[in-house]
Amino acid sequence: MTQFQRFVGRTLVLALLAAVATACAGKNDNIPVGVGEPDKFLFEKGKAALDEKKWYTAREYFRRIIDSYPQSELRPEAKLMIGDSYLGEGGGESLVLSANEFREFLTFYPTNARSDYAQYRLGMVYFKQMRAPQRDQTETREAVREFETFLERYPNSALRPEVESKLREARDRVSMAEYQVGVFYFKQRWYPGAIDRLRALLKSDPTFTYRDGAYYYLAEALLKVRLDAEALPLLEKLVAEFEQSEFLEKGKLRLDELKANMAKAGAPPASPPQATTPTPPATTPANPPKTGAAVQPKP
Repeated sequence: MTQFQRFVGRTLVLALLAAVATACAGKNDNIPVGVGEPDKFLFEKGKAALDEKKWYTAREYFRRIIDSYPQSELRPEAKLMIGDSYLGEGGGESLVLSANEFREFLTFYPTNARSDYAQYRLGMVYFKQMRAPQRDQTETREAVREFETFLERYPNSALRPEVESKLREARDRVSMAEYQVGVFYFKQRWYPGAIDRLRALLKSDPTFTYRDGAYYYLAEALLKVRLDAEALPLLEKLVAEFEQSEFLEKGKLRLDELKANMAKAGAPPASPPQATTPTPPATTPANPPKTGAAVQPKP
């Protein structure tokens, strides 16, 4: 073997060793030599990546804490941050993985000081998947369930106001779906169907943000079937609870008219006529008309 061949051989071996060393050090070369608390170093790096929305990079830092430092006090927080990285990333698969991280946190660390945050973020996983009122509301109902669980378990949490706000928005989305169906039935003149839907809505969600519309249409449907006495308190609620509403002026006029008619009659309103129940609409529309007391929620 010539001297040149030996030189080339040594060069190749050194290059190969350098490549192997680089590959092996890939997981550790970002921890400076002499760092006394590498888990904290990784955590800060992960938080910085999370703030920059570098979701995958952030997860790698946090996973190294969980995998390599079993005694670190930062492991619970690192797990929360992994869940946050998936939630920030979005997309169907990432949201499923995010929910898994938060559920595992609640299972492994049920008494941790940050368990309220995990429950809140679990609700947000479903909140981000809520659909328009005209579409399936499965995810919205899941969000409602998780937020209600939060309020039950963590009544004194500093996150409570935020959760209450998100819960109200989620409940409004579910209730708006019912409201639009009730209005559709009313406009199709199937008053029994409208009455059933709107009654059930107000019973299940008495603080529905757009309940002024529900009061008005339910009262009108009841008047159509001559249940005047039941319509009266609904119109009174509309006038008493709302200073501004697209239904307020019409509601006041109808209330005055109803009271005058009842006073003139001097007796309770007559029972509804014994007539054949109207035939319900064949189908519920895929996109019910946009009626209500306010702008519809965005999908």
